Amino acid sequence: MNNSSMNNYSTSCAKQMHLVKTFRKLWEEHVMWTRSFIISTASSLGDLQAVTKRLLRNPEDFASELQKFYGPDKSKKFEALFTEHLQIAAKLVNAVKAKDAKSVEEYRKKWYQNADEMALFLSSINPHWGKQEWQTMLYDHLKMTENEVKYRFSMQYASDIAEYDEIENQALKMADYMADGIRKQFRL
Repeated sequence: MNNSSMNNYSTSCAKQMHLVKTFRKLWEEHVMWTRSFIISTASSLGDLQAVTKRLLRNPEDFASELQKFYGPDKSKKFEALFTEHLQIAAKLVNAVKAKDAKSVEEYRKKWYQNADEMALFLSSINPHWGKQEWQTMLYDHLKMTENEVKYRFSMQYASDIAEYDEIENQALKMADYMADGIRKQFRL
């Protein structure tokens, strides 16, 4: 391998590592701030407004990264879908807190519809992102988050923590899938 090839290889590896690190950080922040929201809501903590504000920054952060590859329109579309995901989740958590089973079911349906929209959108902008793969990952994410809420509100803290460990691992899979699709599509 000559010096030019070696430099190109090193640059490519560095770009790939940066891409993976960036999306892992974003997905980690998503699940961590979601967890903080759940805990703050369940315990009526004074930090709820600040936690909510920070959680709602996550879609903006994703859009900022996605804009580098997909431009402003597509990144804003993802931001809107992801913000909706969080807004529905907040309503669902508050309905659980209020013990309003009818509203919980209503928000659950909306949440899964939003996941379908996200899966369809993501698969439409990257040929290496399958609709079914995204749908499965997002459904898994929603189910685990629902479990996390259930355990937190029923004070099953050991189960809550164990579920969060699973959520975190699954978020890293989504991050890697996202980064890998971008790497393939843009030949990084």
